[in-house]
Amino acid sequence: MAFKATLEESARTPGKVVRNDGDFTAAAAGAARRHEAEYYIPHLAHATMEAPAATVRIANGKCDVWACVQSPQATRDLVAKRLGMSADDVTVHVTLLGGGFGRKSKPDYAIEAGVLSKAVDGKPVKVTWTREDDLHNAYYHTVSVEHLEAGVDAQGKPVAWLHRSVAPTIISTFNAEAKNEAPFELGMGVINVPFAIPNIRIENPEAAAHTRIGWFRSVSNIPHAFAVQSFVAELAAAAGRDPKDFLLEVIGPARQVSPEMLGDTWNHGESPERYPVDTGRLRGVVETVAREAGWGRKLPKGHGLGIAAHYSFVSYIAAVVEVAIDDKGTLTIPRVDMAVDCGATVNPDRVRSQMEGACVMGVGIATQSEISFKEGRVQQDNFNDYVVTRMAETPRIIRVHIVPGDYSKPMGGVGEPGVPPIPPALCNAIFAATGKRIRQLPIRDQLKV
Repeated sequence: MAFKATLEESARTPGKVVRNDGDFTAAAAGAARRHEAEYYIPHLAHATMEAPAATVRIANGKCDVWACVQSPQATRDLVAKRLGMSADDVTVHVTLLGGGFGRKSKPDYAIEAGVLSKAVDGKPVKVTWTREDDLHNAYYHTVSVEHLEAGVDAQGKPVAWLHRSVAPTIISTFNAEAKNEAPFELGMGVINVPFAIPNIRIENPEAAAHTRIGWFRSVSNIPHAFAVQSFVAELAAAAGRDPKDFLLEVIGPARQVSPEMLGDTWNHGESPERYPVDTGRLRGVVETVAREAGWGRKLPKGHGLGIAAHYSFVSYIAAVVEVAIDDKGTLTIPRVDMAVDCGATVNPDRVRSQMEGACVMGVGIATQSEISFKEGRVQQDNFNDYVVTRMAETPRIIRVHIVPGDYSKPMGGVGEPGVPPIPPALCNAIFAATGKRIRQLPIRDQLKV
């Protein structure tokens, strides 16, 4: 809680300016009304169904590694370095992952097996981490506080937008002095916010890491999308507008978000010089998912619909989540619709399965999952207290709508971009059903009566 308070303090204080269009201060001062909100996401662990495991054998000057790793090249190089061998003498045999989500790009468990094999004269050694080992020694998804402010005109349309993103960076794992989000992290839905707002100011205050930060499915897109898409829905509610119509209005007309609009901070990742954000395609998935979900349809008491959209990994995803909340505050999810525009689709079944899995993971992130620390130690030990989505909490129906694409458009990813829209769409649906606004994840008992 003390660290959270430190992040919140930073989020309320001006920080490093990474985008500055127009004059936010003047536009906000002259606005008809001002709104602000903060959003929080805790550290998360990957909690793959198959815990980290590896087998290593060293014989005749050669090392063989059998492991569930996402980066065999890094595994080869790091095992060789630790054992004092040439990388040419190390062979990595990649097994089925049993889930990866970014955690298994870091092969520390394979290095451990290599060290143990060397200690017993090269005999085969298998290392399998317990779930406690896994949760206590992860490379966690970063904790985040997102502070947003907007000045709106008399009709409630934003004319000024401020976003301060405060989160320990992945770079801190490699450089302990790094305290600002890297350009590629800011490029995940903050600095490239695709809204037709004339005055936009993006700031990135410092945040020191207190644990190992690593790659997690969708990376910084998760907290950024949660904050941005939740805040847009809050502005829509304040203006008395339909959230879908308001979102489309804020996105504005179809256009290419060019590097000039974003400044020179992009030097990694999905550079808009190479992959400009196409707001026409973003509008397209919003319109598609709203149509297919029956946006505006009559719902039973205690039900609500929420919508959110996000661009990441050169793909455009929008989601409509339907929730049902009973008199005791118990949440169920009857249906989720997702629209995906990833350019040309080679294997539609694979796209659908990735979206379905991302939806389930997004629900878990929103409702239950959290890594917390006390006196420098992770408090969660196993699935009894680090909760992932159970069958009972899984959406009853997940419908995936693929927007036809062609090879004239860049081919986008589908493994990661399905996660970010789910938490904000879910929380927006909760507001529609109950009038309660969720700004801190996980939801857990925030709905209980």
